[in-house]
Amino acid sequence: MTRPTKDLTSDTLLAEVLASLDDDKAEEIVQIDLRGKTQMADHMVIASGRSSRQVAAISEKLVARLKETFGLTARMEGKDTGDWVLIDTGDVIVHVFRPEVREFYQLEKMWLPAGSV
Repeated sequence: MTRPTKDLTSDTLLAEVLASLDDDKAEEIVQIDLRGKTQMADHMVIASGRSSRQVAAISEKLVARLKETFGLTARMEGKDTGDWVLIDTGDVIVHVFRPEVREFYQLEKMWLPAGSV
C-alpha cells in the first residue's frame, strides 16, 4: 500500500470514502470510530450493495477515487466473488457486502457499543 501525502488525515480519508459510497448508491452505510479501540485503523465503514455486481463496482470506484484524489493505493480483497469486499486504506477499513452476507456476519455488533445496532 502506498502511503499518501503527510497532510491526509484519517478524517479527510473517511469523508472521501463516505462521499464515494454515497455517490455510488451504497446502502445502509455505517461508520464506526475505532480510535482507542484498536490500532489497526481509525475508522471502519460498513455498507451494502444490492447485488454482487454493485458490490464489486462500488469497491472498484472507491479504490480508483482514492488513488486519483490522494495518490493512495488501497488493498482490496473479495472483489471477484462480490459477496464481501474488504478495502484497506490504512486509516479506514471499508467493508462492502451483499445484504445477506452482511446479515450473516453482523460486523456492526462486534464493533459498535451494545444497544446501538
